[in-house]
Amino acid sequence: MKPQTVFCPNLDCLARGQVGKGNIGIHSRKEHRYICHVCDKTFVATQGAVFYRLQTEQEVVTTVIALLAHGCPLPAIVAVFKLDERTVADWQARAGKHCEQVHEQLVEQPRDLGQVQADEIRVKLSKLVVWLAMALQVSTRLWLGATLGEHRDEALLTALMRRIRACALCRPLLFCVDGFVAYRGAIQTVFREAIPTGQQGRPQLRPWDGILMAQVVKQYAGRHGHVSDVVRRIVLGTETQVKTLLQITQGGGVINTAYIERINATFRARLAGLVRRGRCLVHHTSTLQTGVYLVGTVYNFCTNHDTLRVRVPLYLGWAERRHWVLRTPAMAAGITDHCWTVQELPGYHVPPSHGTPPKHRGRPSKATTELIKKWC
Repeated sequence: MKPQTVFCPNLDCLARGQVGKGNIGIHSRKEHRYICHVCDKTFVATQGAVFYRLQTEQEVVTTVIALLAHGCPLPAIVAVFKLDERTVADWQARAGKHCEQVHEQLVEQPRDLGQVQADEIRVKLSKLVVWLAMALQVSTRLWLGATLGEHRDEALLTALMRRIRACALCRPLLFCVDGFVAYRGAIQTVFREAIPTGQQGRPQLRPWDGILMAQVVKQYAGRHGHVSDVVRRIVLGTETQVKTLLQITQGGGVINTAYIERINATFRARLAGLVRRGRCLVHHTSTLQTGVYLVGTVYNFCTNHDTLRVRVPLYLGWAERRHWVLRTPAMAAGITDHCWTVQELPGYHVPPSHGTPPKHRGRPSKATTELIKKWC
C-alpha cells in the first residue's frame, strides 16, 4: 500500500483529488483501506476503479474485460467461465463507463492535432436505428471519441466537433471527411471563440485561424454498387495549406479518409452490434456507448500500432545497434510513456476536480481559512 499515490475520493473534502500532499494514511492493511486526515473518511483501495465491491477475483474480471474489448462473443465467455450473462454485461458496463472517464481525463486535453478524419456508422438496434460518429487524429492514430444520435444531422456532428475541440489547440487543423454537407456548418459553429469587448451584451464570435476542410466523395456505379470514381475537393482553405498539413501529418499523399475507415473496421470486428448484417443486435444505446468506449480506450492505451513504431539506438558497450520500439496511439501522442496492460486500465483511478471553498454566510473561522488556503 502506497499512500503517496492515492487521493481522497470524497467530494465533500477540500483535499479531494490531491496526490502526494501527505493527507492520506493507511487505515487497515488487512482490508486495504486508506484514511484522509482532512475529512477523516476512510475508503478502500479499489474505490473509483472497476473492481470496486466485486466479489470475483480481479484476474478473472480483467480477463473477461480483455476478451470483451477484443471481440470475444458473450456466450463463449459465459460457457468458459461459468458466469451469468447479467454479470458479464454488468462488468462490460462498468468497464465502459470507467474507460469513458479515463478518456475524458487523459485524451480530451489540448494538443496540436494537425489532421483529423471523421466518419459516421449506421447502427441497427433491436427497435431503432442510430448513428455513431467517430474521429481520429491521423499523425498518432489516436481515437478522439464518439457520439451517438438518432439522426444523421448537424446536431450529431456538432456534438462530435465539441469532443474534438476539447482535444485541440488553436493551431492549423485539417478535417478530412466524406461528402456529408452538415460537416461544414458543425465545424464553423464549434471552432470559434468569443472576443471580449468590455461592453454589455453577447460578444462577437470569431472563427479559429487555419481551419481547413477537405471532402472525399465516392461515386458508385453498377448493380453491385462498386466505386467508379473518387472526387476530392477542398471546402475550407487553399490547396497549398492542405498539402502542407498532409505532408506534416501523413508524409504527403492525397486527400483521403483511409485512416478513419480502417478504425471503423476495427470497431466492427470487436463489437458485434456494429456488424453490417448480423443477428446480434444491441437493445439499448447505453450498451453501445459503453462498448464503444471500452474498445476505443483499449485501442488507445493497450494496443501497439505497427505504423507507429520507431527505431532507437541500443548501446551494447562495444557496439551500437538500432532496434524497433512499438508504440500505442497514447504513447505517440505523449499521454503515457508505456503500453498499458488491460489490468492497469480498469485499475486506474480517475481523480475528481480539486476542492472549492464552501459557501457560508458570515466570516469563516480561522481553521476554515487555513484549510482553504492550503487545499484550495
